[in-house]
Amino acid sequence: MPLFSRGFHGRPRRDIDPARVPPGQYVVDDFPVLSAGPTPRTAPDAWSFTIQGAVGEPVSWTWDEFAALPSETFTVDIHCVTKWSKLGTTWTGVSIDTLLEHADTEADYVTAWSDGDYTTNLALEDIMGGQAWVVHTFEGEPLEPEHGGPARLLVPHLYFWKSAKWVRGLTFTADDEPGFWEAAGYHNHGDPWREQRYWSD
Repeated sequence: MPLFSRGFHGRPRRDIDPARVPPGQYVVDDFPVLSAGPTPRTAPDAWSFTIQGAVGEPVSWTWDEFAALPSETFTVDIHCVTKWSKLGTTWTGVSIDTLLEHADTEADYVTAWSDGDYTTNLALEDIMGGQAWVVHTFEGEPLEPEHGGPARLLVPHLYFWKSAKWVRGLTFTADDEPGFWEAAGYHNHGDPWREQRYWSD
C-alpha cells in the first residue's frame, strides 16, 4: 500500500491575489486527498471527542452532545505542505475556545489524536483565540471521510497536516511531544508563510 492515498489532482491558478498565497504554494480549485494509510470510517453515533491529559478533569462529548455546542460558520484559506493551497473554503464547527471552557489546564501543549492512530502536536497558543476549530461541515455538506469526516481539527494558519483528520480528542501535555509527521521530519510548528516544511527549515 502506498504511503499516501491520492485523490484529486490540482491545476495551478494564476487569477488570484498573490498576497493570499504563501511562498512556494499554488492554488487549486479541487480538494486534493492525501492520507497516510486507509481512510477510517467512523459513524457519528460511534464518534466522541475527549479532552484529557494535564487537565483538572477529563471531559468528553458524544456526537449529539458535540452537535449541541455553539458552532460557527467561517471562511478561510488552507495550505498543504505538498504545496497546494485552496482559497475561500467554508466550514462549520466548534471553536477550540468553546471546548476549552470545559477544561482546566496549565499545560502549554496539546497532542491531537485521531482514528487511524494519527497524532500531531500543537502549542496551546496556536489553537486559542479563534484560530482553530473541530469542524464537521464543509461547504454546507457533512464532511466526507476522505477529508476527515465525521470531524477534523482545522488550524488554517498552519500547514494542513496540523489539521488532523478524523480527530477524536486533545491530550494536554506539559512538554511538546512530536506527532506522526513531526517525528518523521516535518517541522514542529508548520507556518506556511515561513515555509516551515521540515525540521531544517
